[in-house]
Parts: sequence; C-alpha cells; structure tokens
Amino acid sequence: MSYQVLSRRYRPKKFSQVVGQTHLVRILRNAIAKKRPGHAYLFSGTRGVGKTSLARIFAMALNCPHLDEQMDPCGHCESCLEIEGQSSLDVLEMDAASNNGVDDIRELIESVHYLPTKGKYKVYILDEVHMLSKEAFNALLKTLEDPPQQVVFLLATTSLDKILDTVVSRCQRLDFLLLTTKELTEAFEKICREEKIELEQDVNPLRSI
Repeated sequence: MSYQVLSRRYRPKKFSQVVGQTHLVRILRNAIAKKRPGHAYLFSGTRGVGKTSLARIFAMALNCPHLDEQMDPCGHCESCLEIEGQSSLDVLEMDAASNNGVDDIRELIESVHYLPTKGKYKVYILDEVHMLSKEAFNALLKTLEDPPQQVVFLLATTSLDKILDTVVSRCQRLDFLLLTTKELTEAFEKICREEKIELEQDVNPLRSI
C-alpha cells in the first residue's frame, strides 16, 4: 500500500468524524433524515475549517443507500467509493478560482438537467466560489433560482463579502467556526495515539495557545 499523508488519512469521511462544527453537522443530518435537503448551501469560513470535507460527506450521505442511524454514509458502497475517489458522475467538484468564467459555468449548467446516473442527487461542489466573474455569477443565479429537483449545489467560500447578495439569498448559509484549543488538542492527541507517537503533555504546542 502506498504511503498516504496524515492530512488525507485522517480527513473525516463521516459526520461523526468531523471535529467541531456541531451545529452545522446537525443541520445537514436533519436534512438527510427528513429527506428534505435544500437546493443550495453556502459554506462560509476561513481556510482549514472543513468546508470541502463536510461538503463531500454531505454529498456521500445524499447518495449512499446504506446510511446508519446517525445519517452517516457507509463508506463502502460503490457510490461512496466513487465520491471519495472523485470519480463519481453524480458529484462534480469545481475549483472556481481556476474555472471562473461564464463559459465554465454554462458548461456546468448544461449538465444539471441530466438525471443522476446512480444516486438520488447530482451534487455540485464549487470551491472558492467568490472567484467567479460577475457574468458567471449571473449565469449561476438563474439556475439557483429554479434548479431541477434532483440537484444540490454546495458553494464554499473564504470571502463571503465578495459574493453577490442575490446569490447569497438563494442559498442556505452555513457559517463555519474556528476550532477551539480543546477541540484541536483532542484531535491532535487522538492522531498521535493511533500513529503510536509518544507525546509529552508539556511539549504539546496546542496547550500553550
């Protein structure tokens, strides 16, 4: 088995593995449990707080046929494995920082009218969505106003103030919080235990924050 860096190995794949963001996890779990997901969500927060990770987990939960009682995706079915491997035809991730033109969005919009190939939903994850041009935002807005029933948009941004108010108003806004020192310390110590790394409490850098 090839080596995998710790950041990828311990990236959460289920709601129950997410550190912090309890209020947001509850909202997304309830949407799955009630089978009433919103058509568009706006994940707002600074870098490194879990926006893309939680978006992928939500996409997996929307399409996983074997959810547990906590609405966690199984992580083993074909749909989950394809989404995790970023090879799913039903879940499209786009970096708006490098695909920010109106033609990029028009190409995306043309695909929303096709039914999902395997799962229940087609999910579009747009990272750094604030980097879209004004023309691209206007093109996306038309679809956000009246999206197909089987489509869910997950927009992530580190600069909420750069997004058009009309776009924000069409989304359910979820604000991510910075993790507390306690949450960071516990996560750090858990990884050390699983990696069998001895950690002296006096030298734990997080305890002095």
